Amino acid sequence: MNELLTSVLAFVVAISVLVAVHEYGHFWVARRLGIKVLRFSVGFGSPLWRRTGRDGTEYWISAIPLGGYVKMLDEREGNVPPEDLPRCFNRQSPQRRIAVLFAGPAFNFIFAIAAYWVIFVAGVPAIKPMVGEIAAASPAAEAGLQAGDQIVAIDGAPTRTMMEAQLELLSAMVPAGRARLLVEDAAGARRELALRYDGDIQALTEPNAMFPELGISFWRPSVPAVVGELLPEGTAAAAGLQPGDRVLSAAGEPIAEWQDWVEFVRARPGETVGLLIERDGNPMRLELLIGAADEEGVRVGRIGAGPQILAELWDPIRTEQRYGPVAAVGRAVGETWRISELTVTMMARMIMGQVSVKNLSGPINIAQTAGFTAAAGFAAFVTFLAIVSISLGIINLLPIPMLDGGQIVYQVVELAKGSPVSERAQIIGQQVGIFLLLLLMSFAFYNDIVRITAG
Repeated sequence: MNELLTSVLAFVVAISVLVAVHEYGHFWVARRLGIKVLRFSVGFGSPLWRRTGRDGTEYWISAIPLGGYVKMLDEREGNVPPEDLPRCFNRQSPQRRIAVLFAGPAFNFIFAIAAYWVIFVAGVPAIKPMVGEIAAASPAAEAGLQAGDQIVAIDGAPTRTMMEAQLELLSAMVPAGRARLLVEDAAGARRELALRYDGDIQALTEPNAMFPELGISFWRPSVPAVVGELLPEGTAAAAGLQPGDRVLSAAGEPIAEWQDWVEFVRARPGETVGLLIERDGNPMRLELLIGAADEEGVRVGRIGAGPQILAELWDPIRTEQRYGPVAAVGRAVGETWRISELTVTMMARMIMGQVSVKNLSGPINIAQTAGFTAAAGFAAFVTFLAIVSISLGIINLLPIPMLDGGQIVYQVVELAKGSPVSERAQIIGQQVGIFLLLLLMSFAFYNDIVRITAG
């Protein structure tokens, strides 16, 4: 329940902030161009709070926090006093209307730059892209990638963190299935590798599929089999296990690491096994009933216990991205451009059938991610806001009539032909736009539901 509340609250905060930024872009530019703004609302529906400014603009915080809007004076929506006609949106030149329409997405990109600047100045903890176990006879093994290698660059692009390596590898492998890797071994020697994948590229782009398909796992520290977190309702707690207990053996099998313990438990759902543990330096024996759960249609063992994680275990691959206030500006702009470019490229390749549509996320998945990042801390949540803000800006620039991009297309056509787009054409465009948005939302909702049921 706490996770659900966190996800809902984080989602509402994220959507409210990003929509307010987007609509403020329209509002700010419209006001600078002398267009009369009647209302600026964050949210839809009845107002929970309202205030009227000196110029007559209404400011609302509305009951449904899933969007927002800026209402400008427009003759198409009712009679306008003669003295206000020059301030109507529809009376402006196409260039001025384009400026107002483009301002919303532009402010989303500006917000992303500001968000990245904040976290780069504050310092972002990150993990180096160090390779762990390589699957035998896999594309990674054939390329010569080895455990302990650190990925320094992919196709010439530096990869300072795990996230950068993941994004650059995805960008490089689609659609050709080829990537040039520069890696560095534990001794500091560098070498270039040619990674190639000859299978179904679209399958490679499905969520969480790329690295298993390539045979790559990223390095993780060897975690001892010491109990950390216990769920009160789990069978581990019922058996008498306590935080700090070290599992030495189970059913006579030695347990060296936590991963050994996980594999032992998962393979024995419903079984009762004898444990030899160490508590405060003393050996003890316990009987443990292993619980069971369904995971993607497979019955696996569960006991409701997590490992004791020591921060120093991650020291070999821990890093931090921190820059001075001036250097952080360029870094923030670069990161915003990189994420924007990757998003546009993946969207285009999705339309061409080269990237799986399973990557589309709807509000359920976004809410879950909002909750995870909010729980992870300030830097994670702000990074999430930056990425979603970029996505919001790009989506609104798509040439779909219901969106800013579609309205901009109308203005460009008017500039080209010297007269407005006909009302009939606009109605047809609106209907097509509604259909496309519903189709997109249906795919996104379907993917969310599949993820939940599969998890």
